[in-house]
Amino acid sequence: MSLAVPANHRIALVGNPNCGKTALFNLLTGSKQKVANYAGVTVERKEGLCRVNDEFSLQILDLPGAYSLTATSPDEAVTRDVLGGKYHGEAQPELIVCVMDATNLGLHLRFALELTALGQPMIIALNMMDSARRQGINIDTDGLADELGIPVVETVAVQRNGAKPLLDQLSKQHWRIPTQIEDRDLDARHERVKGMLENYVSRCGEERNSSIDDHLDALLLNPVSGLFILAAILFFMFQAVFSWAAPLMDGITSGIEQIGTFVTAPITPGSALYSLINEGIIAGLGNVLVFLPQILILFLFILLLEESGYLPRAAYLLDKIMFNAGLTGRAFIPLLSSFACAIPGIMATRSIQDPRDRMTTILVAPLMTCSARLPVYTLLIAAFIPRQQVAGLFNLQGLVLFALYFAGILSALLVAYIMKWLRRDKSEHALLMELPAYRIPNPRDVAMGLMQRAKIFLRRVGGIIFALTVLLWAFCTFPSAPSDYVGTAIDYSIAGRLGQMISVVFEPIGFNWQICIALIPGLAAREVAVSALGTVYAMSGSDDMISQKLGELIAQQWSLPTALSLLAWFVFAPQCISTLAVIRRETNSWRVMGFAVFYLFALAYIASFLVFQLSTALLN
Repeated sequence: MSLAVPANHRIALVGNPNCGKTALFNLLTGSKQKVANYAGVTVERKEGLCRVNDEFSLQILDLPGAYSLTATSPDEAVTRDVLGGKYHGEAQPELIVCVMDATNLGLHLRFALELTALGQPMIIALNMMDSARRQGINIDTDGLADELGIPVVETVAVQRNGAKPLLDQLSKQHWRIPTQIEDRDLDARHERVKGMLENYVSRCGEERNSSIDDHLDALLLNPVSGLFILAAILFFMFQAVFSWAAPLMDGITSGIEQIGTFVTAPITPGSALYSLINEGIIAGLGNVLVFLPQILILFLFILLLEESGYLPRAAYLLDKIMFNAGLTGRAFIPLLSSFACAIPGIMATRSIQDPRDRMTTILVAPLMTCSARLPVYTLLIAAFIPRQQVAGLFNLQGLVLFALYFAGILSALLVAYIMKWLRRDKSEHALLMELPAYRIPNPRDVAMGLMQRAKIFLRRVGGIIFALTVLLWAFCTFPSAPSDYVGTAIDYSIAGRLGQMISVVFEPIGFNWQICIALIPGLAAREVAVSALGTVYAMSGSDDMISQKLGELIAQQWSLPTALSLLAWFVFAPQCISTLAVIRRETNSWRVMGFAVFYLFALAYIASFLVFQLSTALLN
């Protein structure tokens, strides 16, 4: 059956996880895409515009990966409801493009048969055909298309023209509804898939072409060599964050200084406007912008590991260790995502089917060292840890950063173990996970991921961080001190008075009032603490002090125990309201969110107290 479809309609990309669906989405839409969440849930929603030809364009919706329309997780439920036209009043997509991994048709065909039962226009996109050919897999696309009653096209999402066959089908604007099949049970569907594989798929030279993946798995999934390689990858990643970013950070610092000089040149020194721009905005935002290279380097490694197919294998490798701690190997990917930001990490727990394991993963995800902590860590490490080589190979500052990340990982495992020990349900849950074929990361997709992350960071700098910086400047400026006031002007301000008041609580852990002030706006976003410190010290110091870099300034005024205590604080403290809001939203429980706030702040205070008191005693 054929349907004439007018131009500019909406289509949905659907498929199992790891089928290359998002890579195909990026290829079709390029930069003409936006990322948001579905209404009411924190499930990522990607939409983009695909220009098929001069007269015809399509709005493409990239639905969450799913194995079945019988949903077992929140993201699968969204896919099911959107396709069925039952999601918050959204109309059904005019066309379904079912993306399948051509190297693993047995699994993907079962889902495709489920989709055909919806009775909607549909196209099958056999993706990763280049990998299938290398493995000696031959697919009779014409025979498959005849049996299903819909077009079956070959795509290679990592090649520039890899979607041309799909675009050719889309441009015809006559989309067919699949041949209707009766509602069969799983066994009958399995038998049909088996028959289709026998009739339309053949292999040649299988052993020779699959040997590379097999040899890699033998090395990377080995309990000894695999763990060693994983540790080495993570260690190298944290070394690179410091070593590779240094020249770029110096360039950004120099550029910010030149911009500051140019912008403030026509403004009268000492005026309120000069104070706002020089001591508020430039001192605040400049101290955050400088860390963009380190954040992008961290994301570069995460994207490369994800694109290569290594992450699911790392999850499998760590399953036994994580199970002993009360988690599951499936929690590895959400926790690794939390290194970038706890929010998508918590959202990624939707793929964990067991509610008990999902709840534990949500509660420990904030302990992963997110990129927002990175500005604080690197500021303190650069100020207090000498830049020197250890054993002629390693950067000492990189070693300290690795230790901080490892502390977050270890604390997450300990907290998960305690939760496992306290809960009543002691049952075991097996890990079932598909291991995709290894592939070379597509430079375009990696570059696009980095660009999106840079945009998110810059939006935060230009949005919430800018707003909080200006607000903090106002609190540090008003009310102004009387002319006969002998102290520093900031002491008389709202911020100065508030800092002095709450510093009593934080004095046992070595925090001065400037740190206490910086922690308050840091509740909105952790990296704001750096800009807040820059603003507070710029307004509370002499002209000579203001001319110094923030790192040099705190190195002179803080003790080493204070710096170590603050590092310990940021390992644990949940200083991110957005993260807490996502915990509340994902669990639908104020009680769970309140528990997360309590236990994380308690851990942070205890850890900082022990670090400060012990380091003070050792140095004395």
